[in-house]
Amino acid sequence: MKSQETPSEQLSFSTKLTYGAGYLAIAAPSTIQALFFLYFLTNIAGLNASLAGMVLLIGRVWDAINDPLVGWLSDRTQSRWGTRSHWILWGVIPFGIFFAMLWVVPNFGLGFDSRQNSLFWYYAIVSILFDTAFTAITVPYQALAPGLTQSYTERTSLSSIQSMFTIGGSIVSLVLARTIFSIVANSTLQYQLVGGVFAGFAVLVMYFSALRIRRQVKTEQSSEQPVPSIGHTFRSQLHLILQNRSFLCVVGIYFFSNLAINVMLTTTPYFIVNWMRLSDRIVTQVVLAAQVAIVLTLVVWNAARYRVDKRVIYSIGIPIAILAQIGMFFLQPGQVVWLYALSVLRGIGASVVLLVPFSMLPDVVDLDELLHGQRREGIFYGFMTQFQKFGAAIALFGVGKSLDWAGFVSNVAGQQVLAQPDAALWVIRLIFGPATALLLGLSLVLAYFYPITRQDHAIICLKLSQRN
Repeated sequence: MKSQETPSEQLSFSTKLTYGAGYLAIAAPSTIQALFFLYFLTNIAGLNASLAGMVLLIGRVWDAINDPLVGWLSDRTQSRWGTRSHWILWGVIPFGIFFAMLWVVPNFGLGFDSRQNSLFWYYAIVSILFDTAFTAITVPYQALAPGLTQSYTERTSLSSIQSMFTIGGSIVSLVLARTIFSIVANSTLQYQLVGGVFAGFAVLVMYFSALRIRRQVKTEQSSEQPVPSIGHTFRSQLHLILQNRSFLCVVGIYFFSNLAINVMLTTTPYFIVNWMRLSDRIVTQVVLAAQVAIVLTLVVWNAARYRVDKRVIYSIGIPIAILAQIGMFFLQPGQVVWLYALSVLRGIGASVVLLVPFSMLPDVVDLDELLHGQRREGIFYGFMTQFQKFGAAIALFGVGKSLDWAGFVSNVAGQQVLAQPDAALWVIRLIFGPATALLLGLSLVLAYFYPITRQDHAIICLKLSQRN
């Protein structure tokens, strides 16, 4: 039965659009980094595949500390900009600068071994700085969502709009990257322009969204909103959230599904160029086809949000994506039509990865408030972002290490693309297909155990309303 929302629970379409627009600034650079950064390090900068994977792992190990820490600190920050907007507005400029620096190839002019070491430390240090700035804007921005509405269905709608902008950012990034690649012949300059363009784009969009949306957040406007006690340490807060079964389910769902998406994106250029023997320009076209399918499918899920539970939506979409990824393993060089068809099918299924986990998390925050009497969006979203980045790190490091073990031959920009050994091609296919499908399957199992239904959340909100 369709639920009835009061006017105070409903969000205006302009508010949803304003909040969703901020995800353009997050998604565009993230897509470029996930899809091209490992490929850039190995085939443009000429870094050894194992060292390239280590670069990303080092940055994400630091994220294991700074994501929940920034979330916890943002819960306790009070300024004229609100509890979280202060972090976003101060972090966005460094975010843009360090993202642009990721795509620079320094000319150290040293011998092979010395150059490898110098490149490794350059990209490792810049990655740490970029990840820190990225955390400073993404965790507080995501933590604004629960304060916009307590409605179960409106949160699904907000997550749907957010996901559409996320995919929109990915599509914009792919189109612009493909345009730059087609216009500029020099491979090194191509990636430098990509880094600079998307850094400027992200800064402008995030400033606009953060300044506009902060006025709409109820939890920041309310003078009655309790401020977490100074006596509540980070360790005690961490202990409480790790006892929350609902949160552990959501984190597990998001970790495995996000890990699968990152493994797939990281392996895509290698699968298309080295196994399918197609031009690297096809990479953006294939990913773009999947992104368009995701957007169209999100429209369907948004229309069904009143009648279909979040867990059910996830259980419908993920098996479709699993079948598509298994099908990818059996593709042979030259089967371009099947490549596009399976990519579209994967996009239809994978749309739920963007929609469901982040629509579940605000409900978990409400349950936590009912149990412990505090709003702690920051630390919850900090851990979600941590696992997002940790999944990306595992994907990049794991793919890089696996390619190195299989004898993958790195390439320097300007050189002829070298033929890869059969072992490397086998590993690329295995990672791109069955390994990704297995990770999606693990997330599906955890979704089955997620305990908060639509009815459960209605009871939680009623009890919160009575207590307040």
